[in-house]
Amino acid sequence: MKHKFLLFLLSIGISLHAQETISLSHYVFPDFQPGVVLLKNGVRNNAKLNYNAASEEMVFDENGKMLAIGDAVLPQIDTVFVSNEKFIRVNNKFVKIIIDEPETDLFIEYKCRLIPPGKPAAYGGTSQTSSTTSYSSIMSDGKVYSLKLPDDYKIKPYHVFWLNRNGKLQSFSNISQLKRIYRDKKKLIDDYLKKNDVKINDEKSVRDAITYMANN
Repeated sequence: MKHKFLLFLLSIGISLHAQETISLSHYVFPDFQPGVVLLKNGVRNNAKLNYNAASEEMVFDENGKMLAIGDAVLPQIDTVFVSNEKFIRVNNKFVKIIIDEPETDLFIEYKCRLIPPGKPAAYGGTSQTSSTTSYSSIMSDGKVYSLKLPDDYKIKPYHVFWLNRNGKLQSFSNISQLKRIYRDKKKLIDDYLKKNDVKINDEKSVRDAITYMANN
């Protein structure tokens, strides 16, 4: 079953590339981890998996080849288990489950900005091309799936949190947006933030804040 599943993914995958020197700055995990792709029909398939924050795709390693799971398979996926983490699809994106409670779900969507090398400019200076141009260029030749991006590109990881509170799904990527979500508990969230240094780039810090708000 595993062999047939991987052949299926290969037949509709997006890009295929040979393995390079490992430098997974644009992947979520430090290397490809043992994982399971659980389909909605209950079929479980083992694979070595990682999440590419640059292309925002789940990628698997088949004998040293990196391949993103194709669009035709995505609607069939229920949950992806990578190492000890669980990913599901929310708003057509893979997100990792941080909190899974009856009235409060918290997910994290991993992303990253690719900063291209500066172009020579007048008077010996440099000008920065747009990150959109950078992304397009590395996508066109498939470098985004490589384990190591070109050395002259800078990678800035960031993420977006998704909070499903009382059946309403909202996203936040800074403290101000988080406070707006809890505007009905303004004093409680303000007091918590005064006493706790909540850092939006720290998963545990955000998870602790959401857990506190859910329980008070």
